[in-house]
Amino acid sequence: MALPATIYKATINLSDIDRGVYEILTATVAQHPSETGERLVARLLAYALFYEEGLSFTKGLCAADEPELWVKGGDGRVQLWVEVGLPDSERIIKASRHSEQVRLLACGRALPNWEQQHLPKLADLANLTIITIDQPFLSAVVQRLERSVAWSITITEGACYLNIGSETLETVLQVVG
Repeated sequence: MALPATIYKATINLSDIDRGVYEILTATVAQHPSETGERLVARLLAYALFYEEGLSFTKGLCAADEPELWVKGGDGRVQLWVEVGLPDSERIIKASRHSEQVRLLACGRALPNWEQQHLPKLADLANLTIITIDQPFLSAVVQRLERSVAWSITITEGACYLNIGSETLETVLQVVG
């Protein structure tokens, strides 16, 4: 018998000063039994960091041909394709051919090796933006993860400040590539 997904309800007060985006985001997100807390947190962070009108979660791990998040146009074509983690470069190249914009929140313990192996293959993709976040930041957020997520995120001058209760965590958002 398969294990059920764990449901998280998230409210994120987003103040992205760098892009001029100020929104209160709400989402119900299912954590697949095989999904780590780090991946779930990365998906929520990607939702905030790349937020634009129409951005929504997909089936994720349950649909190998879909990204974690996307924006689809009225004609059903993908306008924005958002990945998290350390995907294979071929997946990103394919996404860049089928979407107007591709964004990747690159994170994980193997990030330095992934950058060495995959960044050269992705260097010529004009519609790709890659942002990396530090593993210690991601781990710290996972340690504070609750089923009812209430975050306040401020992005300014390339830094991300995440408030959880009375505590503030900080990381630099490095654009690479």
